Amino acid sequence: MFKGKVWSSMVRKENPSRYEASDRDLKRVLGVKDFLALGVGTIVSTAIFTLPGVVAAQHTGPSVVLSFIIAAIVAGFVAFAYAEMAATMPFAGSAYSWISVIFGEVYGWIAGWALLAEYFIAVAFVGSGLSANFRGELSQFGIRIPAALSGALDTHNFFGWPSVISGPKGGVVDLFTIVAILLVAYLLSKSVNNTSRVEVILVVAKVLAILTFVVVGATALHLENYVPFIPAPHTNPDGSAFGGWGGIQAGVSMIFLAYIGFDSIAANSAEAKNPAKTMPRGILGSLLIAVVLFSAVSLVLVGMFKYTNYAGNAEPVGWALRHAGFGTVALIVQAVAVVGMFTALIGMMMAGSRLLYAFGRDGMLPEWLGRLNHKGLPNHGLLVLTIGGVIIGGIFPFTFLAQLISAGTLIAFIFVSFAIYPLRKREGIDLADAGFKMPGYPFTPAIAGLLSIWVFWSLSDDAKLGALVWFIVGIIVYLLYGRKHSHLAN
Repeated sequence: MFKGKVWSSMVRKENPSRYEASDRDLKRVLGVKDFLALGVGTIVSTAIFTLPGVVAAQHTGPSVVLSFIIAAIVAGFVAFAYAEMAATMPFAGSAYSWISVIFGEVYGWIAGWALLAEYFIAVAFVGSGLSANFRGELSQFGIRIPAALSGALDTHNFFGWPSVISGPKGGVVDLFTIVAILLVAYLLSKSVNNTSRVEVILVVAKVLAILTFVVVGATALHLENYVPFIPAPHTNPDGSAFGGWGGIQAGVSMIFLAYIGFDSIAANSAEAKNPAKTMPRGILGSLLIAVVLFSAVSLVLVGMFKYTNYAGNAEPVGWALRHAGFGTVALIVQAVAVVGMFTALIGMMMAGSRLLYAFGRDGMLPEWLGRLNHKGLPNHGLLVLTIGGVIIGGIFPFTFLAQLISAGTLIAFIFVSFAIYPLRKREGIDLADAGFKMPGYPFTPAIAGLLSIWVFWSLSDDAKLGALVWFIVGIIVYLLYGRKHSHLAN
């Protein structure tokens, strides 16, 4: 009997008209410009100033640009699926809401729970990266922050046992991570419209800083640094691949986290003007801009200095400019980069708070999360996300967070890709006839899903283990709370 009840909850599907009614109080104030800024601000963030050098040194050598392009191709296929879904079902919660309508409640919960991990970790990850770069900028002026306030908790120092999550020596809490998260939470709690204006300004400044690096750095290229473009393959001391196709593939799995930001656009589709047009343009446009910028930075970076110089370097862009004799440019670019990282925090915190709102709206988590304030803002969800981000980002180190961030998103990507098939059967019937359709159907949804599985499988064992633990916790929460309190169940 229990088995029958569980199965019935798995296959019961959400009524899209209820989502339309529930989300009606969210203000549709965001246009294409806002979503482009949101997407570019989220995608082109901490990763572009760190990953090109790190991946080149650890896995690919000069061919790091190939890893970025391959990762962009995978993300591009999924982005087409996201664009059709968002145009057809512009509901808060993105993949969680879509999969609940297409496949059923428990499948939607799994996809949404996986995304929730992404948002919690991504908020902490970006905040931690912002803090690291800001401290590096302060050090140029001789300002040193006490160790206790400048890094994650040093578990070995405090508890006497080493740990993979242990922070730098003497660390207690990352103060600047906490301050950055709280500042963005305050802005979002006041107005989405005003925050989106700040987002646009910061994104423009950040893109100009990146273009400045590309133009200035291109004057200091040395062609010999590109040879051999794809180094001979061998195994790193930690067992990971370097060189050849294995190194490029390892680079793809490490780089993929850079492209997951377009999900943050879809999560805000309930606040889009004319979503049938704005959502596809925002999702696909921001991804196209991102891949051009990532490729340009990668090529210039490995051309300025041999890739081995970037091993263990957390700020390769600033380092390369300084050592090439452009100290003033480095100072300006890094300063703008630090400010620009706020754009990623804005995007992730907007998306994560909307997902928590969607959980509360459906009764999957306590209903107070699904209540809007008098301005039509989901500030209860924002509060929970802020607390989680502060705890994770203030205590857990940057490198640990980077290992986990892609896994949850890839699970959602797999669901969304294959959901295009049943979606097509319902478009124009109980769902709107999509203003945008995924090109290449019926082949492209399968390609998107299979490529996402390939990237997920190539993640580190730690990332896959973390995803498994989070999945088990999510199933327990669903069985003990969500299944009983779900609005579908009642």
